[in-house]
Amino acid sequence: MAGGARGCSRRVFLFSGLAGGLLGQEKGASFAGEVRRYQDPTTELDVYRLTNPEHTSTLPAWYNRAVTRNNASLMFCCDRGSGPQAFRMDLKTGESRELTAVEDLDGTSLTLTPDNRSFCFFAGRSLFLSSAAGRERQLYQVPEGWERCAGMSVGPDGTHATFAEQRGGGSRLRMVSLAQGAARTVVEAPFVMSHPIARPMRAQIVFRQGDEALWLVNSDGTQKRQLRLAAGRIGPADWAPDGKTLLYLNYPEDSRQLNAIRECTPDTNADQRVAKTSQYVQFGFNRDTSVFVGASRNAASPTILILLRVTQRELTLCEHKASHPEMTAPRFSPDAQRIYFQSDRDGKPALYCLHVERLVEKIDAGTWPGDTDTSRAGRG
Repeated sequence: MAGGARGCSRRVFLFSGLAGGLLGQEKGASFAGEVRRYQDPTTELDVYRLTNPEHTSTLPAWYNRAVTRNNASLMFCCDRGSGPQAFRMDLKTGESRELTAVEDLDGTSLTLTPDNRSFCFFAGRSLFLSSAAGRERQLYQVPEGWERCAGMSVGPDGTHATFAEQRGGGSRLRMVSLAQGAARTVVEAPFVMSHPIARPMRAQIVFRQGDEALWLVNSDGTQKRQLRLAAGRIGPADWAPDGKTLLYLNYPEDSRQLNAIRECTPDTNADQRVAKTSQYVQFGFNRDTSVFVGASRNAASPTILILLRVTQRELTLCEHKASHPEMTAPRFSPDAQRIYFQSDRDGKPALYCLHVERLVEKIDAGTWPGDTDTSRAGRG
């Protein structure tokens, strides 16, 4: 979908080469667009349902790359064929193409590499890298006696995949080279780690201890420390694209208080509130973290909202009506002109899109975390 287009135009699929050569497949299956536009009953804004809720379609984890940096296509997981597989949707035509033919694919682990030429994923106990030319290879297999923990990400430099493995009550943080497949242990812990995310512009990794703590460690395994955060439980967290701060949702110990977006600066041990929210349980942000998108858990108002940092004011965009609001995983496109989220409001989980070009300033589509960017978004 482009601009304010009301319909779908046809064009050649941009990444047709991705479908060839996957685990012996000569060519992946293609499916016609299923886009349906409807008007949200609360705001009267147009919402686009991108996939058919007769089958399950889900986005990657909130910190992983799902939209190409030129905003042309979307990577997601769908079970419409032989179980959950990776798909890529052309956002101009709505057409989707199946990219994998594997068993036990973990849809949350899907992520584009920073150059958008490849993508990584876990299927069962194996980590795979697939190129745009269709050359797929297994990089790593979780050894016997170990189980993979929740989460996997590829760092901003595109050189390594990072994940954790557990055995008993303990776990270890692992890094695997995307070039050679060489694996090494970064650090071990006496608890179960999850959702490790490499820090942009720094050789560091943050990882979770449930909803109790976030830990930071150097990529060489030195200087592991618990970050000083606000009291309460910790919701989703992700690095600002410049790597200076870590943004996270804080759930106060007093459930009557509002959930808040907070910002931790590890280099100075500072932690400050950005804004209170309408009970967000998932959130995302644009390139310069001036605008946030969130999904409310408020049963009386299950909505997707945007929040401006400078004014701390919210604007409701649409209802999400997800049975579990934490599943929505809302995120901006790289140029901040679209918001994508998922919901089971119409049956099985499906993908949805909102056009927000009238509300949020455009960011150069050529920028990406780690790039130099002088544009400022969402200031008006």
